[in-house]
Amino acid sequence: MKKAEKIVTKMIDGDAFSQWLGIEVVEVSKGFCKLKMIVRDEMTNGFNIAHGGISYSLADSALAFAANSDGIKSLSVETTIVHTKKVMSGDTLIAETQEITKNDASAVYKINIKNQENIEIAHFNGKVHRTNREWFPNK
Repeated sequence: MKKAEKIVTKMIDGDAFSQWLGIEVVEVSKGFCKLKMIVRDEMTNGFNIAHGGISYSLADSALAFAANSDGIKSLSVETTIVHTKKVMSGDTLIAETQEITKNDASAVYKINIKNQENIEIAHFNGKVHRTNREWFPNK
């Protein structure tokens, strides 16, 4: 198992919310993550469409997994989302990250979220603080 996969497995194993969302890790590598989930009825709001927090949460998990995949513990400090299309129960959402910049102190990512028809439903930007702590320090 590659380092990035080992880190994301450890993260998701301890992440009850991502598990509740039903997130599936499709692909992960250093600085990159692709996730998939299916929207369920209990994720909809009073308008009978998916609550905006669902796509936000998927993107937030993708940000966390991508940002930590190089082995340095990183925490989000700033995030924004733009919803571009409504999401319904039964829709499959796919979030894919793109690392924009990274240095010793911070990194910036863009996450695109598409549905099963490959139509963008939201885009998310996130900035993380990179700590000086490693996920698996050499002992």
